[in-house]
Amino acid sequence: MSTSASAPPPVKPGGLLKWHRAILGICLVIFAFELGLFLLVFPWLSSWDSSYIPLHAPQLSDAWTSPYFRGMVSGLGLINIYIAVAEAIKQLKAVFS
Repeated sequence: MSTSASAPPPVKPGGLLKWHRAILGICLVIFAFELGLFLLVFPWLSSWDSSYIPLHAPQLSDAWTSPYFRGMVSGLGLINIYIAVAEAIKQLKAVFS
């Protein structure tokens, strides 16, 4: 007595799955852009100097207020903005193709 169970057919992406991917892509674009903009601007504001790190960890204060460190954080912000723009272009190509 042998039963041959066949595997179910592969599920093709339907309309609902495509919408989920599109919504997640839009959320990624918004999140990456907002995070990038924050990381780009915040290190150069006066509130950066009065944040938690320099007040409670004086040994890190010199590195925290260094323009090189601020530039590194701003560079991470630019990378996030680039990711947001690249993902937005990818999403637009998927919609119009």
